[in-house]
Amino acid sequence: MIAVDSNILIYAHREDSAFHDAANRCMGELAEGMSPWAIPWPCIHEFLAVVTHPRRYAPPTSIAAALDQVDAWMESPGLVLIGETSHHWPALRGAIQAGRIAGPAVHDARIAALCIEHGIDELLTADRDFGRFAGLSTRNPLVD
Repeated sequence: MIAVDSNILIYAHREDSAFHDAANRCMGELAEGMSPWAIPWPCIHEFLAVVTHPRRYAPPTSIAAALDQVDAWMESPGLVLIGETSHHWPALRGAIQAGRIAGPAVHDARIAALCIEHGIDELLTADRDFGRFAGLSTRNPLVD
């Protein structure tokens, strides 16, 4: 199963992003397809925090429009939302320890751990930092 990182969600939503077309095409293929795909809950949270932040975007996305976007993704028949299970702590601890993670990168470790514990085959992301996590395959769908 493929999972999608928050940066792809943000670029797909924000038409003013230089990566909008590629990200939107990627999200459209996933959302309209019948194959299962996933979004980790922390990526939904980060999407909402970033697109509605007035210091990140002028103008920011309205809260109503951001919530509507999440609702639209949730209408996809193949979407699986992934969150912490009882196996999360060992996965997170292992990701932090093996990747030598500290500070803000703990957020990425959380997403990596969720993907690993849910058996995600590939995380679509534009963030090269995920290469630090053994057992997680990544691909940037924004580059050919």
